Formats: sequence, structure tokens, C-alpha cells
Amino acid sequence: MILLVLVGLIVIAQFFRIDKTAPAVNTSQDFLTLAAAPADVAALVRDACYDCHSYESKYPWYSNVAPVSWWVKNHINEGRENLNFSIYDTYSPEDKGEILEECAEVIQEGEMPLKSYTWMHPEARITDAQRQQLISWLETMNGGERMGEYQEEEDED
Repeated sequence: MILLVLVGLIVIAQFFRIDKTAPAVNTSQDFLTLAAAPADVAALVRDACYDCHSYESKYPWYSNVAPVSWWVKNHINEGRENLNFSIYDTYSPEDKGEILEECAEVIQEGEMPLKSYTWMHPEARITDAQRQQLISWLETMNGGERMGEYQEEEDED
């Protein structure tokens, strides 16, 4: 009986679809366009960041199955809320500097890309060398200065 109720709930949940629409991307506001990122860096950022942090999200097959779809959509909504590369040019100059610093920091600390994301998206897994490449590029974009805690940690060593 419990199994039938559970199956019934899962079937009913399939009728509650997530909204996969997003505004059209204006490339003149996009981070990678504005930054004129080298091709290898742009590929890393697109593969590891853009699914959750832009309007260019690609929804895999499992995003059509509730309740997993709700979890995926929540991650995308939170990612865009924290940082949306598609509207990067709308941020203030101060915010842009903070964004670059925060990006370098979460990459350095291994917080991004999320481990749960890389399980199903192997293209988003970044090596230590790629991680360092991204951090160096972000630092260059932020005026060439070492940023935040990352610099402090290196100075202590």
C-alpha cells in the first residue's frame, strides 16, 4: 500500500513541470564577450559555470523528472541570483570587482563548481592546473592584483 501511494505521488509530481524559459541573451552584456576571454578560458567558464550562472542553462534529460527537476531548477535560480554572467555589464564597477574576487576565491577553495554538479557533468570538472589558470585570469581581469583570502594565505606560507 505504501509503495502504491509513493508511486502515485511520483506520477502526480510529473504534472508539475519546471519553467525552463530564460530571457534572450544580450551578448553585449555577457561576461565572456566583455572580457574577451581566451578560447581555453572561455571554454572552462562555459563548461563549469554557465549552466547555473547565466541564461544559457542546458537542461539535461533528468531535469524532466520530478522531484529532481525541482532540485535542478532551484540550483539554477540560486546560481543566477548570486551571479548571472549573462547580465554582467549591468553590475556596478564595484560589484564587478567583488564578483571577480569572489569567483577566484570559490574556485581556489574548491567550492565551485559544485561537486553535485560535476557528478553528472564531467565537462565541468576542472583540474588543479585549470583551476590555477582561471584564478590567474580572474586576477588579471581584476587589475592584475592578487585577491582576497587567496593572497593572504599565500603570504602566510
